[in-house]
Amino acid sequence: MAKDPKTDKSARDSHYATLRRQVRDAKRERGEIPTPDVRKGRRKETDWTPPQLAPDEVQLYGLHTVRAALENPERKPIKLSVTQNALVRLEIGPVAALGFPVEIVTPQDLDKQLGPDAIHQGVMLETRPLPVRRLEALKDSPLLLVLDQVTDPHNVGAIMRTAVAFGAGAVITTMRHSPTESGVMAKSASGALELIPYIQITNLADALNELHKLGFHSVGLDSEGPAPLEGTLSGDKIALVLGSEGKGLRQKTRETVNALARLDMPGAIKSLNVSNAAAIALYASRQYLAKSGA
Repeated sequence: MAKDPKTDKSARDSHYATLRRQVRDAKRERGEIPTPDVRKGRRKETDWTPPQLAPDEVQLYGLHTVRAALENPERKPIKLSVTQNALVRLEIGPVAALGFPVEIVTPQDLDKQLGPDAIHQGVMLETRPLPVRRLEALKDSPLLLVLDQVTDPHNVGAIMRTAVAFGAGAVITTMRHSPTESGVMAKSASGALELIPYIQITNLADALNELHKLGFHSVGLDSEGPAPLEGTLSGDKIALVLGSEGKGLRQKTRETVNALARLDMPGAIKSLNVSNAAAIALYASRQYLAKSGA
């Protein structure tokens, strides 16, 4: 006689365990969680070696990221690798009309290409990098975000998403000690990479001086800044400058910005993750620009 899961504890536990496995397997099939490495006694991260990509090639992954890339007319796709399930969820219309190859794959195929920890959701797009942008094109934007050697692509992606939310005209960073366009950064940006220029410059001090000539008032965020950010904003064009995780702004950057400012925090903690600080600074700057009519 079969046991009733409603009254028998062991049967109930087994029943719920089966349901959990079904949910997990469905997520794995959709590529929402990594496929486990069946080999025993070996660490996954030592088993996988990233593929060597050409200098003019980027791999983007994740449903929202890839969908945004495909909707961006400036993108030049090379190939779409996608599971049958993810292809339906992408909602991109007839495959034949895309104009580039589409390959139906398994989640395990994408794990091998992207690594066991990539949450690819069953889709990967091989594409050319976005076109290079120049600072002169930003003269009509009232709000910019400048990063001084922020190295973590997750932080840069999160900052990019926030910058889009607050209507910033670009995210500007250095070529050295900052992430290039990549799948990790794009996934963290959740589509924002396609919506805002990501400009990498050679010399940050020179770029700030060029922004000053374009009419921008640059404010460097520093926990020891002499005045609160709200009292430091000036003019009708703002360029917020944030430093790297841990080190903050470099000395040359401090000397080049028009002003140094702090985020006033009454609590015991006086510093924030750079992506959180960027969100607060962007909000305050947008409020200032709205009041000043910019």
